[in-house]
Amino acid sequence: MACRVGAPSVTAEEMKSLQPQVPDWQIITEDAIPKLDRLFKFKNFQDAIAFTVAVGAAAEDEGHHPRLTTEWGRVAVTWWTHKIKNLHKNDFIMAAKTDAIYKTRFES
Repeated sequence: MACRVGAPSVTAEEMKSLQPQVPDWQIITEDAIPKLDRLFKFKNFQDAIAFTVAVGAAAEDEGHHPRLTTEWGRVAVTWWTHKIKNLHKNDFIMAAKTDAIYKTRFES
């Protein structure tokens, strides 16, 4: 679900409880903004594109959009909430949904 300006960022305590639920994701900081980041690997470009499209469709459904970088055999996905320039619970939810897309359709 889309967030609005002023939506609450996750607290440090919430981050500690949410991050283990998406253990393959790293919390990175870019431009002083914490973000969830993960690299997904594929056996070819076609699967990487199909995954990108599937994640894009899920993002559209929720009105919450990641950075997607698609290359041959890999897709980097980065979630954060642009409007609050921080992480929100929705970012962790979308990371989990991204994992589910990968696991059910692309993981070999």
